[in-house]
Amino acid sequence: MEILLKKDVANLGYAGEIVKVKAGYAVNYLVPQGFATVATESVKKQHAETLRQRAHKEAKLVADAEALAAKLAEQTLKVAVKVSESGKIYGSVTSAQLAEALQAAGLDIDKKNITIPSDIKELGTYEAAVKIYKGIKGAFKFEVVSE
Repeated sequence: MEILLKKDVANLGYAGEIVKVKAGYAVNYLVPQGFATVATESVKKQHAETLRQRAHKEAKLVADAEALAAKLAEQTLKVAVKVSESGKIYGSVTSAQLAEALQAAGLDIDKKNITIPSDIKELGTYEAAVKIYKGIKGAFKFEVVSE
């Protein structure tokens, strides 16, 4: 069954895409939750017209996302945490802490889009990945220091 996604759905697609899914998944979950509509011929025609109108806007969004990825690559953030006498961190560094540090640096990134490679429980320099826009990812380095 083909459906038109109204919202981004993890591991399925982005808003505005037409994707094929099993009928039960579409009828029982995606459509009732408001994530999608059934892709009839009229919906497909309307979607094609919308895509033509959005083409130049999409190019600008991609350019902005690539600029943000380049700006992120230049960043080296410092995240201050509480540390024991042995050098271990109380707890671990989270994506929420990184989102706050990025916001303080003037970059508005949602914590859900930040991926930390593993649990960070020691001081040092690490790298995190960021999902910026459809298929465009960025990375930045951050240093974990004691308060």
